[in-house]
Amino acid sequence: MNRPLRLGVVGLGAISPYYLAAADRLPEWELTAVCDARAQTLEGFTGPAARFADHRVLLAEARPDALVVAVPNDVHLPVCRDALTAGVPVCVEKPLALTAAQGRLLVEPARAGGVPLMTAFHRRYNTAVRELADRIAGREVRSVRVRYLERIEEHLGGEDWYLDPERCGGGCLADNGPNAFDVVRLLLGDLTVTGCALERDGHGVDRRAVIRLRGRTGAMASVELDWSYPGELKDVEVELADGEVLGADMLAGHTAFKGSLWHEYEAILGEFAELVDGRGIAGPGAHGGLHALELVEAAYDCARPATLKASR
Repeated sequence: MNRPLRLGVVGLGAISPYYLAAADRLPEWELTAVCDARAQTLEGFTGPAARFADHRVLLAEARPDALVVAVPNDVHLPVCRDALTAGVPVCVEKPLALTAAQGRLLVEPARAGGVPLMTAFHRRYNTAVRELADRIAGREVRSVRVRYLERIEEHLGGEDWYLDPERCGGGCLADNGPNAFDVVRLLLGDLTVTGCALERDGHGVDRRAVIRLRGRTGAMASVELDWSYPGELKDVEVELADGEVLGADMLAGHTAFKGSLWHEYEAILGEFAELVDGRGIAGPGAHGGLHALELVEAAYDCARPATLKASR
């Protein structure tokens, strides 16, 4: 294009700084509008972009070329649906929606109308993960293990809705599961859940989970999730058919808290720009939002008869 793409951002919560910084660094984008339903949050935004309290008004008046949706999970469906109905491409934070049924309400019209809909699985853009994917390309994989461990209270950034299953969609499985599943999918392709065990707290929120999966070639995978881990550990281990074991530490080289997110979100918006202006073709990462929701639901279903003892 001869001009930068006009970008709107809906939701100025804990994840928005990474999108805003990426939009500022990338010449493909010009941040033209932001939106948040919280008056105090909106008033605290100091950038030159127009400010809106209602995403529908933003769409009508700012007329962005594309929209980033970074609102709580329970609001993904209405915001994304309004944008797609208006023909505006969407990049939405994972998960795509609360349920697979809601996800289909977004994927189907997006495909029918040819409007780009991208779920922001930021870990597939992690440098260490991408290097690992390149190293195993064309080689037979025996197994994959992804660990996604953190103390969730340290990552809320004031967004308490993460601990409300009605708004989040569940606990660690609903929130961290999609990112972890997408990393496995990057390495193995489409997946099937074969087993799951959960540990819930006294409020019914799943705090720990172990999910077993199988790739389309028969390779096995495990995903370990923990919202009560003392610190943060996020890594991948791949065992190849010849016995070689390779790994990727998603946090390596990023000493600052959430430091890895800066380069991951820049890569997300770079790919999104290509989709919006027609230079790129949507790949598995762009259309994986629905598959991730289906895996989350399958894991919850599988765990019902095998739930671990609730934590105290």
